[in-house]
Amino acid sequence: MPATTRLVSFAMVTPVLLVAVLLLSVAELPQAAADNHGIVPKPGDKPQPLQTQDLSLEQAQAVVAAAVARAGEIDTKMDVAVVDAGGNLKAFVRMDGAWLGSIDIAIKKAKTARFFDMPTGAIGQLSKEDGPLYNIEHSNGGLITFPGGVPLTAADGTVIGAVGVSGSTVENDHDVATAGADAI
Repeated sequence: MPATTRLVSFAMVTPVLLVAVLLLSVAELPQAAADNHGIVPKPGDKPQPLQTQDLSLEQAQAVVAAAVARAGEIDTKMDVAVVDAGGNLKAFVRMDGAWLGSIDIAIKKAKTARFFDMPTGAIGQLSKEDGPLYNIEHSNGGLITFPGGVPLTAADGTVIGAVGVSGSTVENDHDVATAGADAI
């Protein structure tokens, strides 16, 4: 058989094989749904919205108050940012005399902690040159990957926001952020 005929035969058979594979895969979808893989809802079932939790204004203000109190105890001036479950700014305070440059850092620490649901210092460890998240700080419009951002959790462990603190050493920033997080 000439090479052109073999090529034409292969080109005609390939779409048929592709359709067969797709049909077999689709036939398995109901079983996947029955196995609770969540790919396809069961016939007759209406899809349900996710049940989500969020940070209240009262909680956000309690976080700020606790963080400011801790900053006063250790004699530092801090910028404190609290974001909600969606990473949106919910509360912010700049203590008298706190650095202007730390405003953006505090907000980014809070967002970073919420985006990845872990303290920013932990992300910093993962983003070192030999780490699995190397250069992650360049994503999401810029992240902060050193200590001072801490997730905020509900009683059941659900992340409902985060706090970010900046204005002193990273150790003090983390200490103050942790004090804020402990308020809820």
